[in-house]
Amino acid sequence: MTANRSFQFRQASLVPLCGWVWVFAALVWPAQAAAADRPAPGRYAAVPSARDPGRLGAGVQRTLTLLATSTQERRNTVRILFYGQSITEQEWWKHVVDDLRSRFPSANLIIENRAIGGFASQLLIKPAEHDVYPFYPDLMILHVYGSNGEYEQLIRNTRSRTTAEVLMLTDHLTQWPPAVIDEKKDKGSWWDDFMNRQFLPETARKYGCGLAENRGAWIDYLKANHLEPRALLKDGVHLNDHGNYLMAELVKRYLVYRPELGDSSWRDLVRTVELGAGKEPSWNDGVLKLEFEGNRVDLIAEASPPANSARARIAIRIDGKKPSEFPGAYAITRPVPPPWSPLALTRVDHEAPLLIEPWTLTVTAVGADSKTWTFSVAGGLTGPDGEGRSDQPFRSKSGRVKIAPENWFRGFGKEPVPKGYTIRWHVVPRFTDIFEAPGKASDHGIEPAVTAVQGIPSTRHVLELRSKGGSGNTGQPVVLLRAIRIYSPQVPAAGSGKR
Repeated sequence: MTANRSFQFRQASLVPLCGWVWVFAALVWPAQAAAADRPAPGRYAAVPSARDPGRLGAGVQRTLTLLATSTQERRNTVRILFYGQSITEQEWWKHVVDDLRSRFPSANLIIENRAIGGFASQLLIKPAEHDVYPFYPDLMILHVYGSNGEYEQLIRNTRSRTTAEVLMLTDHLTQWPPAVIDEKKDKGSWWDDFMNRQFLPETARKYGCGLAENRGAWIDYLKANHLEPRALLKDGVHLNDHGNYLMAELVKRYLVYRPELGDSSWRDLVRTVELGAGKEPSWNDGVLKLEFEGNRVDLIAEASPPANSARARIAIRIDGKKPSEFPGAYAITRPVPPPWSPLALTRVDHEAPLLIEPWTLTVTAVGADSKTWTFSVAGGLTGPDGEGRSDQPFRSKSGRVKIAPENWFRGFGKEPVPKGYTIRWHVVPRFTDIFEAPGKASDHGIEPAVTAVQGIPSTRHVLELRSKGGSGNTGQPVVLLRAIRIYSPQVPAAGSGKR
């Protein structure tokens, strides 16, 4: 049985039974159960030089610039998300984090790993709605098996709905590839070759992503040290201690600061408009207006506001509306309990505008075979909002909950779903209607930034800030805003018509 990418998911193709067995038996293996101790320095052989060192750092230089230019006086905030399956849950990602914190001690790093074991791309694309786009990372580090169609969709969504850079990882080696690959006789090896040598590089070029070509480096390392692929594995696919070491080293060396590459590929992603005397835009009778194109706006206050700044408040309007009036400015958190519980929801949608509130779904009855169930939903503010069946599309009475049958996840389906079982999620804001002065100085060197709005259509808008008290003779609010930061994804959303 092959330990490589498990299935193709091309048009009209069917997943072979062995593929399903492998996905749910190997890829799902809990990473925490397989977690190895971190390797001691010098315990394993050094990594050979990169085949193409000129490619290192490409596609991630906005993030590396933020890291490398951080100082104790100006600690840039950098958000990094690790995403994928059980391989991404393994220990190597922690080595990468340790390295970043060591190399860039002045940066304010916010790092999360939201990988889900066993979730190939055709599954991962669903919780990405809750995991990736609301988090709005500066950098996403991604490794995932599965369908190339959903893989590309995940990349495109991330690049069109956020300004995140993406570092894509090619696969590590689980067995030596055959000298000659015959698609009909060895679909697994053909698929591995197609994904790693054609699809992933082409997708990285298409969307301006970084690509850590781990597969070639893995082969070079094994050959240089006279090792078989299994020497770096704990089973057919997961990494052992040695494999975690190598994976971390390959990702670490890619994350290198290279100012000589220039900023043409990323300088328009995020634009900071400085405010102050003699600068435009300027305050006029307590009002400031700025035209922009993008889907997120942050307001950055002075690090040490004046003592009387608490009196001043700034009303925020986008195209004449409060940020809270934009449907996309609300986010739904990933439902809990998580996948591989007796029952999980991978994605919750909505049709009507949302409210900031918690939601509870309760299983009210279960079929004799535990394959279908009925349920009710209720919001903390909305109240009881309807009942549905798991095998039918559901839209709540208010329209604030929408569940497709394919978004239920039973895992192996061995545990029965008990009556009364609950699934919960929250609706959280990605906006601020009124900006108020910070009550105290920010942590030393960290910008006191507040997101005015996130998740609006990435088109032309007009931002209007209106001071509500605390203005001086010039109309400048006592709340001294240092800057406005505009986030503008450069990849058009699918179906937008933009080029």
